[in-house]
Amino acid sequence: MSGPTHPTKLPIDEKHDVSQTEDIEKSTIDEAIDPIAEKKLLWKVDCHVVPPLLILFLLAFLDRVNIGNAKIQGMNKELHMVGQDYSIALFIFFIPYILLEVPSNIIIRKIAPSTWLCGVMFCWGVCTVGEGLVHNFGSLVALRFLLGIFEAGLVPGAVYLITMYYKRYELQWRLSVFFCASILAGAFGGLFAYALAHMDGIGGYAGWRWIFIIEGLLTILVAITFKYLNILVDWPETSTFLTDEERALLLKRLALDVGEARMDILNRRSAKRIFTDWKIWCGVFMYMGVVNTGYATSFFIPTIIQEMGYTAAMSQVRSIPIFIVAAVAALLVAWSTDRMKHRYAFTIAGVVVGGVGYVILLNQRGVSVGVKYMACFFITTGGYMTQPVTWVWLNNNMGGHYKRAIATALQIGLGNAGGIVASNVFIINQAPFYRTGYGTSLAMLLMCGVMCTVFFFGLKAENKKRGNGGRDYRFERERGELENMGDDHPDFRFTT
Repeated sequence: MSGPTHPTKLPIDEKHDVSQTEDIEKSTIDEAIDPIAEKKLLWKVDCHVVPPLLILFLLAFLDRVNIGNAKIQGMNKELHMVGQDYSIALFIFFIPYILLEVPSNIIIRKIAPSTWLCGVMFCWGVCTVGEGLVHNFGSLVALRFLLGIFEAGLVPGAVYLITMYYKRYELQWRLSVFFCASILAGAFGGLFAYALAHMDGIGGYAGWRWIFIIEGLLTILVAITFKYLNILVDWPETSTFLTDEERALLLKRLALDVGEARMDILNRRSAKRIFTDWKIWCGVFMYMGVVNTGYATSFFIPTIIQEMGYTAAMSQVRSIPIFIVAAVAALLVAWSTDRMKHRYAFTIAGVVVGGVGYVILLNQRGVSVGVKYMACFFITTGGYMTQPVTWVWLNNNMGGHYKRAIATALQIGLGNAGGIVASNVFIINQAPFYRTGYGTSLAMLLMCGVMCTVFFFGLKAENKKRGNGGRDYRFERERGELENMGDDHPDFRFTT
């Protein structure tokens, strides 16, 4: 048990007096924070925390989706892949990726994030190089499985690490900048692959092999460099780039943002709070619905454009503007949602934009190539408007270290089942219309919109209940439980 044997209880009236006193004390502390020092600190954190993680995510996503570019450069033909073999190679990645994200985020809580993240990065770099050396389909599938094992730790760990440095309404911009690495991977991955494909024949290797080999070697080099030059940060309490004064200021401002919503002990009671929280499961399905679109665009946009009549090289080049527009839209949404302190409307806007694109492609008979190309812009932009907001929105409403760690891993891990869907619904013999692929992806996107709506109204109802004192009975719980309650603490208010 984490609390004392004899519970300490506060009468409701006394609780209000204590709460009011604490609010006055917190207001005094808040006024004592030097805004110039705070601004300087925030700039320093921005320079050290997000950029290295962005580079890791960029390389991870390149190593994950470069198979789409390798496919149109001749991988399928050389490895004698037929039927749904390509979909199987995509699908197998997600099995360990989904299962290992929660354990990974529990591990990263125990050791230095820089050690864990650089370690798994080195391993997936080795796997990526191996993909360029395979001679049969079975070896490719085995390496894709290993890639899923090692990449499982990156995204939930990186998101968790970033959230430990920023207040709730500072977070969307930073996480969207981080998330843009995946969008840029979709854009410049095609350009990079186009350049690497010109190495065709060097060393006796086909161009598609060099895509894997060069990108894998780059990943290994960055992993070693980031660890041994201390480029990647650790937790705020142990970060070497902060002075003692800066660390104290950072921890103070974060404490003021979340109040008493702490969960620093993982025991049976706190585990039950985590795994029975409806918000987490709602967040999983929000993300699952939209991540399907993210993977579908990364895996299949080059192929879809090629089937519009362009060469493999031109398909990769023409995919670049699609992802650039999506990145700009994602960053505009991030800035706006933090500034307005609102999430819901922006998620629905993305669902609508993406939905329009899917409707166009579902009715593409007789539609010009230009209109179909425009639909690719709508789908990619809409998905990337919504996807990073679902990350931050759930995270904003999780209180405490362990709850935030496990909720992030559950959302990203289980939510990536949408990637399994994306890798199996674009059936080759339905090309170029892909009615199953577009129809399923539209339905998944609509599911995201429905779950975002449930999340929004559920949070509003809970905030209203807490404002009316409907959760004040929790103040009568024993002190050990109250101090490890996370966002179930009656003083916590949810962001909508």
